[in-house]
Amino acid sequence: MEELHVQITIDPALYTRNPETTELGRNIVSKSIEMIDELGFEKFTFKKLGVAINSNESSIYRYFDSKHTLLVYLTSWYWSWVEYKLVFSTTNVSNPKIKLESALALITKDATQDSAISYVNEMLLHRIIISESSKAYHTKDVDKENAKGYYKTYKRVVQRISDIVLEINPAYAFPHMLISTVIEGAHHQRYFSKHLPALTNVEEGLNTIEKFYTDMVFKAIN
Repeated sequence: MEELHVQITIDPALYTRNPETTELGRNIVSKSIEMIDELGFEKFTFKKLGVAINSNESSIYRYFDSKHTLLVYLTSWYWSWVEYKLVFSTTNVSNPKIKLESALALITKDATQDSAISYVNEMLLHRIIISESSKAYHTKDVDKENAKGYYKTYKRVVQRISDIVLEINPAYAFPHMLISTVIEGAHHQRYFSKHLPALTNVEEGLNTIEKFYTDMVFKAIN
């Protein structure tokens, strides 16, 4: 069977040069994920990245004008990947309850490696989304960046799942609030489970986060 390869399309507003078009660009994305996961966003710099990939710091700026823009790109990449998986798992599923269960599982489970995209480690990227992605929009320029479309992939995922909620209950008044709360809450619970376990009830191997939010959502909308 031929191996499936998937290309994630990112808005050109998020980069100066498309990193997917060159080996250096793909290496910048891949290594930055590893380094942000290891060092944290604050300690990560283009200078350190340049040393790690044996390239001049200036070459990185040809792709991204700042490490903030790179973080927004990685965040957009992640949500584009989630959107692809969401569409794949819900297309041709007629039962909206099953569709919603599938969607909730996708946004609450831990990520696994996707062999269809070789240069991005989705497991590491998911950890970055959990611990660092809020820094992409907790910024004084959020309104300007939102107007440029920086966060539209995240908003599209929320919209798609909100639409499924409304298939089940068209009268439900708060679908966007509900789904964005599930996404952000699941990230917090996963972070707590690793670092502040007294704040959560997560039990290893029991899909506790998925079960909690699935139960919460269906109780809210029914």
